[in-house]
Amino acid sequence: MNEVLRCLETRRSVRGYRPDAMPSEELISQVVEAGMYAPTGRGAQSPVIVAVTNKAVRDRLSEMNAEVLGASADPFYGAPVVLIVLADKSRPTYLYDGSLVMGNLMNAAHAVGLGSCWIHRAKEVFASAEGKALLKEWGIDGDYEGIGHCVLGYPVEGQPQEAKPRKADYVKWVR
Repeated sequence: MNEVLRCLETRRSVRGYRPDAMPSEELISQVVEAGMYAPTGRGAQSPVIVAVTNKAVRDRLSEMNAEVLGASADPFYGAPVVLIVLADKSRPTYLYDGSLVMGNLMNAAHAVGLGSCWIHRAKEVFASAEGKALLKEWGIDGDYEGIGHCVLGYPVEGQPQEAKPRKADYVKWVR
């Protein structure tokens, strides 16, 4: 099987990371670069990726996400890296553009030997006053919506889980 297709078929969401094992900046950069090459409507490149490796910022983002969820556990599963995908709401395809970036990030992470998981609630986190203040602090101006948090790291033992069988009616052929 083609190497790329094999990678796509074997990628799984990881829900347990070694928080003490930070991936190298080189690996993180490779994942981010793959996100930058995701297709976007009319080639507008409306998304922005914020790469967070600072533990204090990562921990605060985790707390903010947990607050939206109404929980206290770490919704980032201990992952030491958070790649935040934001997209410019003035673009009619912003949600799709950001989603494609998220997909590229997760597939690239798997390709370089890292685990990843899409964590929701970025929309709510960055719609909050504190979230907007973070965007301003990071130099992100405009009407951006949080699409997702792509958490990265090295999986703990037993992660990722085995793939579930694909459902029988996943594809409908029209011939």
